[in-house]
Amino acid sequence: MDVVLSVLSSFAALASLDGRTLLPILVLLATLAVLARPMLFVPSALVFLFVLLAAPGSPPALAQEPPPPTRVLAPPAIEQPAARQVSYGLVTGRAAPGTRTVVVSVGGRTLTSAPLRGRGFSLRVELPLGGVAVRVTTTTAGGRSSSIVVRDVFGLPGAARPRLAVARNDTLLARELRALTRSHASTSAFYVQSLTSGGGAAWNAKARFPAASTVKLALAAAVLAQHAGIPARGSRVAGLLHEMLTVSDDQAANDLLVWLAGSTSAGGQRVNALMRSIGLVDTVMYGGYDVRTLSSRIPVRVERQPAFGVGKHTTAWDMAALWRAIWLASANRGPLRAAQPGLTAAEARYLLWLAAHATDPPKLARIEHTRPGVAVLHKAGWISTARHDTGLVFWKGGVLVASVLTWNARGAKESSDVLAGRIAATALRHLRSENSKK
Repeated sequence: MDVVLSVLSSFAALASLDGRTLLPILVLLATLAVLARPMLFVPSALVFLFVLLAAPGSPPALAQEPPPPTRVLAPPAIEQPAARQVSYGLVTGRAAPGTRTVVVSVGGRTLTSAPLRGRGFSLRVELPLGGVAVRVTTTTAGGRSSSIVVRDVFGLPGAARPRLAVARNDTLLARELRALTRSHASTSAFYVQSLTSGGGAAWNAKARFPAASTVKLALAAAVLAQHAGIPARGSRVAGLLHEMLTVSDDQAANDLLVWLAGSTSAGGQRVNALMRSIGLVDTVMYGGYDVRTLSSRIPVRVERQPAFGVGKHTTAWDMAALWRAIWLASANRGPLRAAQPGLTAAEARYLLWLAAHATDPPKLARIEHTRPGVAVLHKAGWISTARHDTGLVFWKGGVLVASVLTWNARGAKESSDVLAGRIAATALRHLRSENSKK
């Protein structure tokens, strides 16, 4: 009996200890007690259980503490690509601390998986041509991961990344394209050039034509140069730009001219000033202008001048040069970024994204239906006597700029749209073949 009292006394003294400290001591004492007196097994077990339940803290044998919560990995912060912009495949951003791998995928297909040192990353991938959603996934060494998806991106080929290329006249291409215009009844003009190789051709590219809606592209550039950043989705300016460039809405253009400078005439002067700031002096948004002939490695001359009254006018060369300037600005290069610092590279990419969603009847874009893997970003214009289309044609191997203007005093017909499509298709076939030989 004395032994039992001694054991009870010892257990009572230990009851004040923390459960985690108490457990191994109790196990040892109970084992010794049972070995010494087998009859003490039941009393020892009861006292053992009593002390465990009375001890402060939760003994791990009865109620284990939950494991520490797994820390959630913050998703990466993505700079490029961005929603409502074009992308040439540059993926840049900053990952959470501890990230060891960055994976870029589209539609469940992995485009690249790269190790990460530090937190910043800059990767080049080949995006599918057209509208895509880009997923960026980061993973730690321990297997924790997080993702972010950038939607509303328009993927363009990596080979079409903006660069400076010296223009050179391609006489064979010029001969082919000139044959197409000779068979067309209207007065016409064209300027085409590969922006990646520099080769191109032109005819009548400095003759003035009624501008129609083509100069809305210059108006959009002037608006973005003045606006503080890309207009927020759903804002009035964003809505007007979308309507003006995708469905060529005239009222939207008038509203933007007023937004730009208080009236349509004053807004037109702002557009003219933007064009002149990059050396394009033959485009007028408001009022008349004398024709000038400027030299170029690709012949840019007046061969046949349409006879029309005073009003908005432009040339095939001016529109081609404007598209090239916007394309260069999308990579923070070229005369437009230098002359219009308010127009950022991101805003130029946004402008190209808008142009990719134009919905007017196909002209240059006719080649999208006959040649897979081609995307046309363009701005057309038409009135009763003139039908034009100007824009950028992208394919896996690069990009070309095309500007085709037509005029007919008796009325411009659908044959003008067909001519634009044939010129674009011929130029693309020729320049693709030229690239494959290099």
